[in-house]
Amino acid sequence: MKLPEPESKAAVVEAMFDRIAPRYDLMNRLMTFGLDRRWRREAVAALELPAGAMVVDLGCGTGDLCAEALRAGCRAVGVDFSARMLEQAAARGLRCALIRADAANLPLRDGLADAVVSGFALRNFADLRAVLREAFRILKPRGRISLLEVDTPSWAVLRFGHRIFFNRVVPQLGKFVDRYAYAYLPSSIEYLPAERQMMEMLGAVGFSEVAKRRLMAGAVQLVTARR
Repeated sequence: MKLPEPESKAAVVEAMFDRIAPRYDLMNRLMTFGLDRRWRREAVAALELPAGAMVVDLGCGTGDLCAEALRAGCRAVGVDFSARMLEQAAARGLRCALIRADAANLPLRDGLADAVVSGFALRNFADLRAVLREAFRILKPRGRISLLEVDTPSWAVLRFGHRIFFNRVVPQLGKFVDRYAYAYLPSSIEYLPAERQMMEMLGAVGFSEVAKRRLMAGAVQLVTARR
């Protein structure tokens, strides 16, 4: 499918997530066979945070990563620009702040957070570099970032199966919820920078100790770094 142009991407993505918010969690569980919960736990665990640490979740959606941070004994702030996604998060009764804002222009003070997380949102940001700069700004010195995203398996056989599932099965499942959204989501992997480019982007912002772990045979990536 044709992806939105840079100048219209933010508006298109916001409207799309507003539409699918009520069924978003259900579709995540179906598409990942429930494994997305484990990946989010791993994203929070990778931060190695003490109890009481402040975690900011960028593109928080319905609040799954906020919930994991709270479960780990941390405090949490969720940020998203989709009002309906934030409504779904608020309905869960999570004991955290939820803020409607652009992740590239956060209404948060410098050095607020011990950690920043983001789950499957990088390809939806209109300006990823600006988002990473903001994450760096709000982190305390030596604070950590944990970025969970889709990826493409390196092994040819797995890559073929992943392509069939992601590009054919997912849109078929999603057409019962929102045909455009679940055609967009597989295609949006084109927005993601390649591994080397992602590492360089984080380094250019100021992050160090950049590392990448492959999950689910490379279908998912977990990138971590330190301020």
